[in-house]
Amino acid sequence: MIEVKFKERLRELRKQNNFTQKVLGMEANVSEDSISDWERGKSEPCLRDLISLAIALDTTIDYLVGKELSIN
Repeated sequence: MIEVKFKERLRELRKQNNFTQKVLGMEANVSEDSISDWERGKSEPCLRDLISLAIALDTTIDYLVGKELSIN
């Protein structure tokens, strides 16, 4: 299961890029309904869709799923 931060980070990055859910869906080749479901935590994307989202949002999958950098 993807960490809860995913839905918040997805929404945050979408808004930072001035994308509507429809535009992000077009950029990532997924449906607007999928973007909506992911942002509400109703469902989770598959790996292929995570890759597409990361590319469209110019970020990493790690950041999208809430991984924090740890400095030792």
